[in-house]
Amino acid sequence: MTAIDNSDSDALAGFGYKQELERSLGSFSSFAAGFSYISILTGVFQLFYFGFGAGGPAFIWTWPLVFLGQLAVAACFAEMAGQFPLAGSVYQWSKQITKPLTSWLAGWIMSIGAIVTAAAVAVAYQVILPQVTPFFQFVGGPDDVGVFTTPGGAQNAILLGVVLVVFCTTINIIGVRLMSRINNFGVAVELTAVVLLIIVLAFHIRRGPQVVFDTSGTGDGHSLGYLGAFLVAALMSAYVFYGFDTAGALAEETVEPRRHAPRAILRAITAAFVVGGLLMLVGMMAVGDIHASELSTSGMPYLVKSTLGDGLGNAFLVCSAIAITVCCLAVQTAAIRMIFSMARDGRLPFGAALSKVSPRSKTPVLPALITGGLAIVLLVINIGNQRVFTVLTSIAIILFYVPYLMVTGPMLLRRLRGHWPRPEHGEFFSLGRWGLLVNIIAVVYGAGMTINLAWPRPEVYGNDAWYYQWGAVVFTAVIVVVGLVVVAITRRHRVTPLPAAQVQGEAA
Repeated sequence: MTAIDNSDSDALAGFGYKQELERSLGSFSSFAAGFSYISILTGVFQLFYFGFGAGGPAFIWTWPLVFLGQLAVAACFAEMAGQFPLAGSVYQWSKQITKPLTSWLAGWIMSIGAIVTAAAVAVAYQVILPQVTPFFQFVGGPDDVGVFTTPGGAQNAILLGVVLVVFCTTINIIGVRLMSRINNFGVAVELTAVVLLIIVLAFHIRRGPQVVFDTSGTGDGHSLGYLGAFLVAALMSAYVFYGFDTAGALAEETVEPRRHAPRAILRAITAAFVVGGLLMLVGMMAVGDIHASELSTSGMPYLVKSTLGDGLGNAFLVCSAIAITVCCLAVQTAAIRMIFSMARDGRLPFGAALSKVSPRSKTPVLPALITGGLAIVLLVINIGNQRVFTVLTSIAIILFYVPYLMVTGPMLLRRLRGHWPRPEHGEFFSLGRWGLLVNIIAVVYGAGMTINLAWPRPEVYGNDAWYYQWGAVVFTAVIVVVGLVVVAITRRHRVTPLPAAQVQGEAA
């Protein structure tokens, strides 16, 4: 292990950085980081109701389409992870291939996106825990259990979310070893539970796979017919399929990251596609009443409990709660590494403090406190607002898709100019002759889905207040403008690594 650690540290030194974080993660831990961020038992249990309500059973066709688009993005990221095994993933990858301002904005937007995502994931406890036992419904009554669409349900979601964020912040401060052990356990539980759930639901199948062609009349009222409903429903799949770059964000804490990180990125998104798709398909074939209104309000938890009964159903809901926990943990971990990576390059105010690594825990403590605190602020200022979940979710996804484009876009330009792959690409992961096509698909898909996500339609954001309907667009624009102001005032577009982060005697 020592020889491998020295080799990895030497590779890091080649980029001008000294080894400060603890390099202890193996192949499974790298995979688990990406898979837990995607988290089928979080995303599918949390948002099945939205996709089903928007597009009926036929919404499941959004799953393979979004997967193929994001798989192209993941393949581009796998190439980057093999070339640049550095903490911060998207920020560092963008920094290596495009202008400093673009990479700064990529890191800035994605850092905020990760904080928003942590808040959005944390409120998912409301979908699960009160349905396991009413003990967790601290606010409201029976009508508020397991839903966000009532004032009591929204308030309870915020309370449960704050508890989860505090827990994740504490673990991330203690250190990456504990974080990875908890994350590995959670992913093992999630993978086992989702496979068993698919098998158990298969024993209750009541209808054939033709259910995937049932639109439930959801196209009525859309100017584009069912296509309009389908585009809305696609937001569910888009929410699940992101965050796979986390395996790259932990590169400086992974043994042999150039070998493990690219594979982990691709394995995480592929595993999520397979088990998530099967879970939704078999679930819709097994549920008693495919047109039950509860499928559009409570979603997957209702499907599981109504099909399997309370006892077995609650057991799987507990596994989903574990998955939500490690998902939130992985989201915050990625945010911490992003802020740390930017700060040690001197690209954030108070960079010296933000990039300081605790000698005891080998983790950046201040970024952990900041990301946890801001996630809690986001939750608390929206207490009592039952629409906060939809708005937070949409904003979180946009704040990832835009930085993703800041990597795949410049990468495509380099391919077209013949500057990628680099001459020294060597043995690391490469798309070979498929690279240009895959890169084009990644950019076209990313741009198209970003427009779809930001589209201020009433089916997603409502039409009773402009700040809800245009919330995603305005919030994203404000983040970009504030980022540009910070750059203009502090000149953070200049990459000047702090002396404390540099290899002794070398500049970055």
